[in-house]
Amino acid sequence: MRFSCLSHILAAAVVTLVTATAQAGTYQLTIDMTGVPVHGETVEKMTINGGIPGPTLFLQEGEEATITVTNNTDEPTSVHWHGIMLPGIMDGAPGFNGFLGIAPGASYTYTFKIRQSGTYWYHSHSGTQDQSVLGAIVIAPAKPPPFRYDRDYVVLLGDLTAEDSDAVLDNLKADPGYYNYNKRTLLDFFGDAADSGFGAALGDRLDWGEMRMDPTDLSDVSGYAFLANGKTPGENETLIFQRGERVRIRIINGSAMTFFDVRIPGLKMTVVAADGNDVNPVPVDEFRIGVAERYDIIVEPKEDAAYTLFAESLDRQGYALVTLAPREGMRGPMPERRQRAILSMEDMGMSHGGMAGMDHSAMAGMDQSGMSGMDHGAMAGMDHGNGDAIAADAQPVGWASGFPAGARVLSYEDLRGLRRNEDNAEPVRTIDVRLTGNMERYVWTLNDLGFAEAPAIRVRFGERVRLRFVNETMMAHPMHLHGMFFEVENGSTDRRPLKDTIIVPPGKSVSVVLTAVEVGAWPLHCHLLYHMVSGMMTRFIVEPPGAAESAITPDKGVVPMAVQGSGETHSGHGGH
Repeated sequence: MRFSCLSHILAAAVVTLVTATAQAGTYQLTIDMTGVPVHGETVEKMTINGGIPGPTLFLQEGEEATITVTNNTDEPTSVHWHGIMLPGIMDGAPGFNGFLGIAPGASYTYTFKIRQSGTYWYHSHSGTQDQSVLGAIVIAPAKPPPFRYDRDYVVLLGDLTAEDSDAVLDNLKADPGYYNYNKRTLLDFFGDAADSGFGAALGDRLDWGEMRMDPTDLSDVSGYAFLANGKTPGENETLIFQRGERVRIRIINGSAMTFFDVRIPGLKMTVVAADGNDVNPVPVDEFRIGVAERYDIIVEPKEDAAYTLFAESLDRQGYALVTLAPREGMRGPMPERRQRAILSMEDMGMSHGGMAGMDHSAMAGMDQSGMSGMDHGAMAGMDHGNGDAIAADAQPVGWASGFPAGARVLSYEDLRGLRRNEDNAEPVRTIDVRLTGNMERYVWTLNDLGFAEAPAIRVRFGERVRLRFVNETMMAHPMHLHGMFFEVENGSTDRRPLKDTIIVPPGKSVSVVLTAVEVGAWPLHCHLLYHMVSGMMTRFIVEPPGAAESAITPDKGVVPMAVQGSGETHSGHGGH
């Protein structure tokens, strides 16, 4: 998926001089059932324009986009424009802002003005369809890009199962460990005892037993085919370069459930954008990318040789890869596979061997993958951050990392916006959003409530708020807000990076701030597909200017989520 940097610059110049043609930003997308190969067999999957992924959409900042989606399947569908700022009804999430989805046999035309630039993607927001209904979006800036590069590529990572995606959910509901093929055994226990001593090994096993979880349970689903631009490793997706060129690669994690660790042995990567927003360049050896996150990198190959962009799944079950080469048909060296990581009590924000600071008597009711049954007053042993900045150990690199010693691994703390934040005022209140769940029943929740029961988060137009995500579960969650960007609190005073998706590691907390200027009812949810459809979602409602103050007060029963402000805590329930 290549396009020229020079064409971007020329297009930006033309836009300032002439009116865009009637066809600018116009696309026709058709959702259909298509036979696609998965692990050597052909299975029927929902596709866009016959492929997985669908076509990359190239748009221009400042133009009007007109995208017509036709549904040729026998079930309702939708397309959500991930990370794009637009009117609520055009966001593409059924049940929000008046959008009802696209009925079988019907078409829907999305129209909106492009107000931004960068790397984005689109996917279905209906049921489990975004497993296969997805594609990339590249928006050229109205002004020349801030970084020089000679070639520009998209790498859209994905995971695809031969099973029906709804059947996967049924399997998880019936047995949450259905896909965990790497559970710890008695032999593992004896190995741990030999390494750390019998007492420590027994204490660790008892700790995990009380939580009814296996420390190898890093992912809910296994058996995926991992894809890069729809191709398996054997199909060798190749990006062409000439020695000495600067190559921009826009990496999108469009998977349903998979975190990837990305590296290019022999090449230093320079991160220049996160979730579509430019950042000060950060040189790294590796980075972890959560579901729905995007990182743009620039590499400068110095040799007339092939390199391997290697994206290995967090659970080490497989990988996607792309070859960077001066000619087609070449392959780079195959990187060494890494061992499956194992969670520790430290990864959970607890001290090892007895979990000091935790009330063991309260743990009897604790969910396998969450802590909704525990004594929250006993959680002093967990690092919840300070609400103003991400703690150093609250980074994605701090949980089950599996990175080699000495590797320069990207952290959220490394990110600084290329431009100063527009609003640096202190938030007027903090809203705690606890990430909770019950793994035994495979129910994922926010503040112990599923989507059907959870009250909406309501904020005033123009209100500046802090969202503090507190992960009380044993899995990382990439939290995504539609319609606007988070400003990540990572220690920066005026260049907080803008992201629409943020990983909240297990047992940790992450805080973000935002100024609510996009009116509408926006989905706020975990972007792990089967967590979202199992209830880990709520509505984030930005009231229109002039809305009555009573509309968002506790007296009206619509203040959600343990809202903190002015020294008091409220909780309430309200309709959606």
